[in-house]
Amino acid sequence: MSPSDSWPEQLDALAAAPKHHKLLFENDAVRMLDTRIKAGDRTPVHTHRWPAALYILSWSPFVRRDGQGAILLDSRTVPSLATPPPALWSPALAPHSLENVGPCDLHLISVEMKHPSPVGAKAPNG
Repeated sequence: MSPSDSWPEQLDALAAAPKHHKLLFENDAVRMLDTRIKAGDRTPVHTHRWPAALYILSWSPFVRRDGQGAILLDSRTVPSLATPPPALWSPALAPHSLENVGPCDLHLISVEMKHPSPVGAKAPNG
């Protein structure tokens, strides 16, 4: 059992922060979310139960806080995040909130992997 299995369903991004997360697609293997956080906005505390590939549509500096409000990450302090990357990998995320502290909307598509492949497994297309 992974730590994400113990996170309450009501903290799932779609349930806890529906203003910021929209379901685009879901099946037994993946869930695809459209995430948009307007400049100056902050999400309610929520989780992401599965690791995800993130495709960045628009970028803005952000601060991620844990469920108690302690800062976990301030993107402004990470040089590699100063320029918007085209895509990122994210592990499953414990309860957190995210505040857009920049001048633009933060907009991304996440493809959450419900069943990560075992180490050494080949992708379906080779």
